[in-house]
Amino acid sequence: MAVPLAFFAVFFAYPVAAIVTRGLRVGGRWRFGRIAEVMSDPATLDVLWFTCWQAVASTALTLAVALPGAYVFARFDFPGKGLLRAVVTVPFVLPTVVAGSAFLALLGRGGLLDELWGVRLDTSVWAILLAHVFFNYAVVVRTVGGLWAQLDPRQEEAARVLGASRLSAWRRVTLPALAPAVAAAALMVFLFTFTSFGVIQILGGPRYATLEVAIYRETAQLLDLPTAAVLSIVQFAAVAAVLALHAWTVRRRESALRLVDPGRTARRPKGSGQWALLWGVLAVVALLIVTPLAVLVERSLNGPDGYGFTYYEALRSAADSGGTFFVAPLEAVGNSLRYAAVATVFALVVGGLAAAALTRRAGRLVRGFDALLMLPLGTSAVTVGFGFLIALDEPPLDLRASWILVPLAQALVGVPFVVRTMLPVLRAVDHRLREAAAVLGASPWRVWREVDLPLVGRAVAVAAGFAFAVSLGEFGATVFLARPDHPTLPVAIARFLGRAGQLTYGQAMALSTILMLVCAGSLLALERIRTDRSGEF
Repeated sequence: MAVPLAFFAVFFAYPVAAIVTRGLRVGGRWRFGRIAEVMSDPATLDVLWFTCWQAVASTALTLAVALPGAYVFARFDFPGKGLLRAVVTVPFVLPTVVAGSAFLALLGRGGLLDELWGVRLDTSVWAILLAHVFFNYAVVVRTVGGLWAQLDPRQEEAARVLGASRLSAWRRVTLPALAPAVAAAALMVFLFTFTSFGVIQILGGPRYATLEVAIYRETAQLLDLPTAAVLSIVQFAAVAAVLALHAWTVRRRESALRLVDPGRTARRPKGSGQWALLWGVLAVVALLIVTPLAVLVERSLNGPDGYGFTYYEALRSAADSGGTFFVAPLEAVGNSLRYAAVATVFALVVGGLAAAALTRRAGRLVRGFDALLMLPLGTSAVTVGFGFLIALDEPPLDLRASWILVPLAQALVGVPFVVRTMLPVLRAVDHRLREAAAVLGASPWRVWREVDLPLVGRAVAVAAGFAFAVSLGEFGATVFLARPDHPTLPVAIARFLGRAGQLTYGQAMALSTILMLVCAGSLLALERIRTDRSGEF
C-alpha cells in the first residue's frame, strides 16, 4: 500500500488541497462562511439535484443496454469479435466535445433524426442519457464481460440438472458471482456521468448543468475561486459517500470463484434465441456506437469541394505563425502515444500494487484506501489541472516545465480502471491455492507469479488496454499541462474547435477521426495478445 498511498498523496491530494485552499483562504483568513452562502443558493441545489438524478438514470440505462452485450462478448464466438470489441471501446477515449458534436449532428437541428422524421432531441435529457450510454457502454461490456468469460458454465448447468429454470439458475448462480464486477462497472459509470462536462455543455444547453460544469464556469469564466472551491468540496463529499456505500455493499458479496480459461466458455450461438440476442446486440452497437463514429468520418471527408481528403491534407501545414500551433498537428499523434504509454506503466504499477494489497487485507482502513483510489474519477479535471500548476511549482517538486506532468495526470484516471478491473478477479482466486503454494515452500513473490498472475493475466491485459485508452483521450487536465509545442490529440482537436471557420472545423473532424483510428488500432493489437493459461484478451 505504500507506493499507491505516496503516489496519491503527492499527485492528487496535495494539488487538490492546494487549489481548494487557494479558494477558501483569502488574505490569510479562512472564509468558511462562503460554504453556507453557496449551499443555500437555490441554483446550487438545482445543479446538485440534476447532477445526481441524471447520473443514476444514465447508470441504470447503461447497465440495461450493455449487460446483454457483456454476455454476448463473454459467451459467444463469432467472426469479427475482436474487431467489434475494439470498436465499442473507441467512444470511451474520444474527447467529450468531439463526441458531443457528433451527437448534436445526429439529434440536433438538421441532424439525422431531424431530416428523417423531423424529431430533435438536443437540449433534452434524452440526448444526454444516450450520449452517456455511448461513452460508457464499453465499461460494462469489458469489466463485466471480462469476469463473465472466466466463470465456469458447468456450475449453472449443474443447477439446471437439479431442476432450476434457466432464469433461476442464472439468478442464483451466475448473478451473485458477477455482482462485484457489475457493481464495479456501475460505480465507474456513475462517477463518469456524475462529473460529466463536455456532453452537458454541448447537448444540455443553458438549461442543464452538472457540478463539473458549474465548477468550470466559476473558475474559467467568472474567476470566482471561492464558489468553485465550495462546489469542489460538495463533489468530493458526494463521491466519497458513493464510494463508501459501494465498499460496504460489495465487500459483503465477494467470494472465491471457480475461474476457467475463457477460451473454453465461448461457443457459437445455438438456437433462434441466441442468434436473436446476438443480432440484437449487433443492432444496438450499430445504432448507438457506430453511427456517431460514422458521422465523424463523414464530416472529415465532406470538404468544400465535395468528398475527399482536403481536411487531412490541410493538417500537414496547420502549424502557423498565429500561435495556435507551434508544430504540425499530426505530431500530436506521436505525443499522445508516448504520453499514454508512460501513463499506462504508471497506472499498472500503482494500480496493480493497490489491487494486490486490497486482496490480501481487510478492515475499515483498507476499505477507505479502496475508496480513495476511485476519487480521481469523481474529481473535477479543472481542479486537478490547476492544482498541478499551483502545487508542483517549488523544489523538490518543481515539475511545471517537465513533460512528465501529462502522463502523471493521465495515470490518475487510469489507476482506478486498473484496480476495478483486477480486483474482482484477484478476490475470486481461491485463497487455498496460495496457501498450498506457501506450504510447499514458495515465497510470497513466487506465489504471486505462479498462482495469481496466470489467473489474472487476462485482467492485467484488460486493465492495460483501459488505462492506455483513457490516457489517449484524457483532456480536462491535459489541456492545462501539455506544452504548446507538444500537444496531445485531444488538445489539438480542442484548439481547432476553438477557431471559427469551415476549414478548421473540418480539420478538427479529421484529427478526431485519426484519434479514433489510433485508438481502434491500439485496442485491436491488444485483442490479439495471448496470456499464459488465461485465454485471449
